[in-house]
Amino acid sequence: MRVLIVSDTHRKNESFMEVVAKESPLDLVIHCGDVEGAEYTIANAAGCESIIVMGNNDFFADLPREVETQIGNYKVMITHGHAYRVNAGNEMLKDEARARGMDIVMYGHTHRPVIDIEEGLVTINPGSLSYPRQDGRKPTYVMMELDASGKASFSLRYV
Repeated sequence: MRVLIVSDTHRKNESFMEVVAKESPLDLVIHCGDVEGAEYTIANAAGCESIIVMGNNDFFADLPREVETQIGNYKVMITHGHAYRVNAGNEMLKDEARARGMDIVMYGHTHRPVIDIEEGLVTINPGSLSYPRQDGRKPTYVMMELDASGKASFSLRYV
């Protein structure tokens, strides 16, 4: 199973389209918020099931604030992260994910990529495809791949 994880496209969808073309076929696309009205464009371009959560800039969107879902054997929490003050660190978000019994938590908002694998919890932030803020400022996303035994691997990729 191949899962594309993105965030913070802010209605600039060119990089998303490029990534979908490059990484297809996909089984699932997860967008961690701040689509700014482009949710239908993102969902249609994905070519597969998509999960999109509301970000702090998705003012009038009819999107969920958070989603809890199952991906393979993993319980996954998806949120934008601003309600957990992730700009000041992701510990509050990790604590909430652990309290809910999650295996993986995915978030955005900071525009900085994170793949943090600890015992009992994987924390993923794909960064931003439109306005990256990490050193080098290259647009980023994360690919999650489940092998035949159901074990997940994560890779940070650049546009």
